[in-house]
Amino acid sequence: MTVKADLAVFLACLGVVMPVQMVSAEAREAQPLAAKVEIWRHSRLEATRTEAGVSLLPFTTDGCSGGMSAAWEALALQFPGFYEVFENQAPWHDCCVVHDRAYHLGGADPTPEASYFARLTADEALRQCVRDVGAADSAALAVQYDWSEATVQAAISFTADRMYDAVRLGGLPCSGLSWRWGYGWPQCW
Repeated sequence: MTVKADLAVFLACLGVVMPVQMVSAEAREAQPLAAKVEIWRHSRLEATRTEAGVSLLPFTTDGCSGGMSAAWEALALQFPGFYEVFENQAPWHDCCVVHDRAYHLGGADPTPEASYFARLTADEALRQCVRDVGAADSAALAVQYDWSEATVQAAISFTADRMYDAVRLGGLPCSGLSWRWGYGWPQCW
């Protein structure tokens, strides 16, 4: 396989793992209920954070959660051409670490509504950071990947949107997942 084919396979897999979802009018109307359910989960996190004797654990990061960093590294190990061009970390890896810092703490204000909006802000910032990498580095990445700048920007924008979808779905607090919102605090089932 060529490097282009390797990246195309990665992006296709990303589309399968985190498929594009069309949002119907009914789904948009249901969002307030989804927000209420999520805020309830943030209230459970607040209860955990404010328990006597509970403290924040030291910061850790897995890079891009949900297997993205692991998949990128696996491709780099499996396909030497992929590693030569893309190395073993995604160009937006630093965006994920910044996002992990926000998720580790779970927001400066532990109140449920503030925590909910802090998470939403962190997720939107992740998406924008990945897009910014595409905008800032698209010329260099186009040369490196042997793609057009427009193709690089489209691929990174697609990836940014799928990453946003993934963190909105998989990053809820009190989920039991290692990459959940507030993962620096004890689990709040």
